[in-house]
Amino acid sequence: MTTPPLRSVLADLSLDHHPTTRFTSGSLPVHAVGDDLVLKFYPAEDADEAQVEAAVLGALEGRLSVTTPRLEAIGTAGGWHYTLMRRVPGLGLDTVWDTLSPTERRTLCADVGEVTAELHAVGDRPAALDQDWSEFVRGRREAAAGHHRRQGLAPEWLDLIPAFLDDVDLSTVSPVLLHTELLHEHVLVRHDGKRWAVSGLIDFEPVMTGAPEYEFVAASVYLAEGDPAGWRGFLRGYGYQAHPGEAFARRCLAYTVLHRYSSLRRYLEWMPLPAKPSLDELAVLWFG
Repeated sequence: MTTPPLRSVLADLSLDHHPTTRFTSGSLPVHAVGDDLVLKFYPAEDADEAQVEAAVLGALEGRLSVTTPRLEAIGTAGGWHYTLMRRVPGLGLDTVWDTLSPTERRTLCADVGEVTAELHAVGDRPAALDQDWSEFVRGRREAAAGHHRRQGLAPEWLDLIPAFLDDVDLSTVSPVLLHTELLHEHVLVRHDGKRWAVSGLIDFEPVMTGAPEYEFVAASVYLAEGDPAGWRGFLRGYGYQAHPGEAFARRCLAYTVLHRYSSLRRYLEWMPLPAKPSLDELAVLWFG
């Protein structure tokens, strides 16, 4: 991958007098420009992601109870695509998570659940997200065993995948707008003098439309980190006053297997485990 043309883009945008700092996390080159702006680059092969992020930022402006980046400019330069956006105030949840009490963590999980419900309720979705969800799921089913084999999943787990997927009904879907990566680093928080609260949501290039349960994979595995109370708090924040039941948990695990960025091998390192390999039991432990 070539180096993105940071200086020339800043000059084109009349921002070359601002200091810049590259963020160290994330898979794409992202730079803070002064105190108020962020410049994000996408290589040519990720042109679709640049279009999606720009379209979603426009669609979400002012639609959620927390701040999302406001799009300022889009363009191409030197074989790269870029978006210039307003910086969202707050700290990454990943930077404060280890300092939080269990109660504080669970409260924030519930907050994220509320924001997720707002996101899923956005009705006017950009044309850039016009993909066939059923076709996506079909493709992921065909690729699932090979995907997890390449990730190094043990054979005793791999062998369970085909029968489990065959036994879970994923056919009835009312597609919603999905962030798809509710990770700590994508959730921004601020302390209001009384408690930590969610202040923003960032990183929208992986956005899709599809089944709500696809979103819940990261909510349990990454956000709550396998804490049952954190996961239940997220669900209550989302709007489920009671757990939706075993079929729901099985759909969530099925989408965990099918998620394009999933690694069951890695999740098994920190998530709760059954006494012996069983995807049925795993569904209850992770999503029950």
